[in-house]
Amino acid sequence: MELQERVINQFHEHMGCAAYSAEHLPQDIAIAAQMLHQCFIQEGKVLICGNGANAANGHHFSAALLSRFRQERPSLPAFNLAADSTTMSAVIRDSSFQDVFAKQITALGQQGDIVIVMSEQGNCGNLIQAIQAAHNRNLQVISITGQSGGDMATILDPDDVAIRIPSDNSVNILQLQLVTIHCLCDLIDFQLFGSNE
Repeated sequence: MELQERVINQFHEHMGCAAYSAEHLPQDIAIAAQMLHQCFIQEGKVLICGNGANAANGHHFSAALLSRFRQERPSLPAFNLAADSTTMSAVIRDSSFQDVFAKQITALGQQGDIVIVMSEQGNCGNLIQAIQAAHNRNLQVISITGQSGGDMATILDPDDVAIRIPSDNSVNILQLQLVTIHCLCDLIDFQLFGSNE
């Protein structure tokens, strides 16, 4: 019974955080979706970066944009910068781990592209450098972090969007990153291709 109670508590904790997020995040998610819509209609692309489980969520996001979310539709250009282990290991060998995303953004980012950075705490040096590289290329940034936004929050420009999941619990943040990603995919599809209902 004790194990079952722990499972129930996990669900209740997630539902509480999700309900609170539903009250506080829709405006920021909608603004981010409008930015992404504008990016795609102007033939821009999305560059996604994150570490560890955030990179895995980023992989899910880029796959949903490149392939499909709920409905068949044209592919949308999105790249998970953490997916290319060869490039990442070369940058780490020749430079440092702090540069793994910044170098790719500097090389690949073009006017009209958007950089998405995902982190539970918002303090990773390589993501800070990614944001700085994006700003150097005049690219807008969407950050998806936990409650405080960490150091990343302090360097965002007024034109950037910060989606801050209202939790300090890494597990809740990662779970609600996925919900946020699904909301963004749904809104992008709706804006570009209409409802499939």
